Amino acid sequence: MSATVLVVDDEAKLRGLLRDYLERDGYTVLEAGDGRSALDVAAASRPDLVVLDLGLPGLPGEEVARLLRRNSDVAIVMLTAKASENDRVMGLKLGADDYVVKPFSPRELVARVEAVLRRSRGPGTETATPVSYGAGRLRIDTERREVHAGGRPVDLTRTEFDLLAALASRPGRVWGRMELVGSVQGHTFEAYERTVDVHVKNLRRKLGDSPPSGVIVTVPGVGYKLGVERDVDRPA
Repeated sequence: MSATVLVVDDEAKLRGLLRDYLERDGYTVLEAGDGRSALDVAAASRPDLVVLDLGLPGLPGEEVARLLRRNSDVAIVMLTAKASENDRVMGLKLGADDYVVKPFSPRELVARVEAVLRRSRGPGTETATPVSYGAGRLRIDTERREVHAGGRPVDLTRTEFDLLAALASRPGRVWGRMELVGSVQGHTFEAYERTVDVHVKNLRRKLGDSPPSGVIVTVPGVGYKLGVERDVDRPA
């Protein structure tokens, strides 16, 4: 089934260009030229991914992202002319799954879209049943893409879920930041390495996790690891 991508940008020429490239790769493409229209289209059509320009007239892209995240876990790839690390971090804090700086290659954008959607589909999982860790402290259901911490459901973005699932795939194994970027983004760009820290911070907050003895453990100078073991003989 073809994935549906909503392209939100006030530049009609850019929307048309991205539509051409995305449709060439088999995607169904919807368009919106401003934030209000984007929210209406997203509510009516429930796209699989939103390509969201932050520099929108009227309702800013940042507010559109917040409102999308309030009611949906739709994947979001942000577009912006701002290239600083602080801007990227802010975008990720708003729940973006990826961040593309203008000007960019349409082929790169399509590759980012493909990578985000590939992760969200969960192409290969070790088991279709929920797996628990730390004597039931953490439970991950890769098929339903659901997480419970301390018995309560935890609402994660797609990238946050994929990052946690990567760490949980080999408990105790230390993952470097670049490894995690490649695992959850499908590509390794040095500029995105430090954004892993933002995702981990968000994960810890949502999991009610407190370092240094929490579920996610920082390994100074290297990266992160899952600090709880899989409950091999305990049903999730």
